[in-house]
Amino acid sequence: MCNPVSTAYHPQPTKDRLTVLDVLRGGRERRFRLNQAALSLLQGVVLSQATRQRLQRGCSQTERDEATFQPRLDTWLPKLGAPSRPAIPAAAAVAAYPAETDLPVIRALGCDAAPQFNGLTEARMLCWVHEGRAYKKLSPVVGLHRPALDEFRQRLWEYYHQLLAYRQTPTPQERARLEADFERLLTTRSGYDALDQRMAKTQAKKAALLLVLPDPERPLHNKPAELAVRQRVRKRDVSFGPRTQAGRQAWDTFMSLAETAKKLGVSFYAYVQARIAGTQHIPPLAELVEQAAKELHLGGSWSAARPPPDY
Repeated sequence: MCNPVSTAYHPQPTKDRLTVLDVLRGGRERRFRLNQAALSLLQGVVLSQATRQRLQRGCSQTERDEATFQPRLDTWLPKLGAPSRPAIPAAAAVAAYPAETDLPVIRALGCDAAPQFNGLTEARMLCWVHEGRAYKKLSPVVGLHRPALDEFRQRLWEYYHQLLAYRQTPTPQERARLEADFERLLTTRSGYDALDQRMAKTQAKKAALLLVLPDPERPLHNKPAELAVRQRVRKRDVSFGPRTQAGRQAWDTFMSLAETAKKLGVSFYAYVQARIAGTQHIPPLAELVEQAAKELHLGGSWSAARPPPDY
């Protein structure tokens, strides 16, 4: 049976999505599975009926490395050229990720609605801060529409703070109430067409915005991740970027280590000193991350035994 991959939000494979996949996989060599999940990711790609039939006949759960997969694809489709051809290994790489067993698989990804995050994980938790910005961009002209927008934005952030409180003390009763309140909040029409259309778009993202209800451990926004990336961008702007690939990797490695150590309450200087001296008085950061996750009762994102959210 082929493993499903979420197809919400138009999951056609892109180069940027493969970049995100490589990050999730820790830069390991890509793996490929031309299964039904991969074929579903190719629905938006222009392919002939004969090509789709050949791909269907080759559908299997066999996992292959790039050195094996690419020649096999050349055998199946010797005449298929750009731009359709690169989409096939991209889809196979995305489809292979949920079934990998030699690395932790991220089951839910917290991010914004950018298309490069589509279809990579079983579930996606959208950022409430990004969603709220869409309402801030509305510019009503009619005077009656302005108080309607202000009132809705106030109710929206009041609901957001109720979700924050739910994360601390989740109960089945509160979960049911918040689900019902979400519907009432987004289905009450204001008479301001631009606002009502925006509300309908938010309502369509219910599963991604309310992933916190079945999994209270999940954050409601991804601002800390964006702020961490901003430091890297500022360093690049000041020094005009690294000159070599090795330099880029060194930047990324040490800035990631420094930020991780800071979040764990570990002195980065002491950590580097321990690694160089070969002492063991500071454990590897991976062990500290795992320990912190257990203390906070986290782990749903990478637990293979945990079922997907029930939306």
